[in-house]
Amino acid sequence: MQDYRININYAKALFLLAQDTHEQEQVAEDMRLVNQVCMENRQFSIIFRNPELKAAKKSAILSSTFESHISRTSMAFLLFVVRKSRSINLKGISAAYLDLYRESRGIVLSKLTTAEPSDESTRQLATQVIADYTHKQVELQTVTDPSIIGGMAIEFDNNLYDGTISSKIAKLRLAFDDNQYESKL
Repeated sequence: MQDYRININYAKALFLLAQDTHEQEQVAEDMRLVNQVCMENRQFSIIFRNPELKAAKKSAILSSTFESHISRTSMAFLLFVVRKSRSINLKGISAAYLDLYRESRGIVLSKLTTAEPSDESTRQLATQVIADYTHKQVELQTVTDPSIIGGMAIEFDNNLYDGTISSKIAKLRLAFDDNQYESKL
């Protein structure tokens, strides 16, 4: 709970700063990059979780990693976060900022999970169905997960439509376990 509050408070501060400087879109792109790097690079997360590493070294790593790829506003904010000893929260702060940005723009984040890579028509259909249901713009992420065997799962706004074959098999297995029929043979 405490980390959530820290993340959202820092994200709100960045959001207000970006609003004042009219850089909301640019900062959103920057936070997408920061979030992606934090999620994909395990060593990056380990470095910023290390309490023995000094803030100056963490700032140098941040600068060398992001300085040429993000705006001055975003870079100054990231360095501020490190100075305040909150570098462990970089991933959470960037995710919270993106949530605030989407909310302000009327965008719903959704995830389409399929067993095989989805084609453009499937993505467009899923986007259209979600947009009609929520009356918002849709930011669709696609995930390929062969363990679902077939079908698709769509997640958005804490809703889940699970039309996967693996879930149908699991439901069928439960139905057979509760079978009241007893053979007279």
